Amino acid sequence: MEIFKASNLENKRYNLTKLLEYGFKAVTNGYEYKVELMNGDFVLTVNIDTEGKLSTETTEKDTGDLYTLHLTYSEGSFVGRIRDEYNSVLKDIAENCYEMEIFKYEYSYKVIDYIKAKYNDDVEYLWEKFPDNAIARRKDNKKWYLAILTVGKDKLGFDSKENVEVIDLRAKPEEIQSMIKDFPIYPGYHMNKKHWISIMLDGSVGINEIFQRIDESYILAKK
Repeated sequence: MEIFKASNLENKRYNLTKLLEYGFKAVTNGYEYKVELMNGDFVLTVNIDTEGKLSTETTEKDTGDLYTLHLTYSEGSFVGRIRDEYNSVLKDIAENCYEMEIFKYEYSYKVIDYIKAKYNDDVEYLWEKFPDNAIARRKDNKKWYLAILTVGKDKLGFDSKENVEVIDLRAKPEEIQSMIKDFPIYPGYHMNKKHWISIMLDGSVGINEIFQRIDESYILAKK
């Protein structure tokens, strides 16, 4: 049997909500899941770091010694049984916690993770014809406070039709003109430009500034 490898998750990304529901726990550098193999004789630890890289470690429960023979093509019923259980766990995690990547920018996923961690909100994909567009709304009044949209750069005033991902956020009307005076903040795409701004998620604006503006938008959606 082929050994499950991290490369099996190419073009996929973990869903944080599903990851936590599955039993992963937040640790210093990401998320961790532990499960016993072979009736409790071994412990498999699965780690996923903040960049999405998956790694594993199998140890003997009594001694804590690292066990790697199941990651080779060694033969034998005992090694084969551990390998089968190992593969079964990782395939189950892949099926239940991962999904195809929708966005191409890492910042888009950082935004999704941020609102989940801070507000326990998930983005919603409302449009079947536009699967790479998503929104988030407050739970109390159902008002949107952000949208992640894939648009042509010409929609933002550029002489290019290249697709980019932007985040639309609420902002105070009296501050919007000063915000967009110096790019890279733009009038809200597909929104009321008196109340919304757009920011490209390509790294041209730092992620911490985006987080700050998400918080401001969340507050404004309450009013």
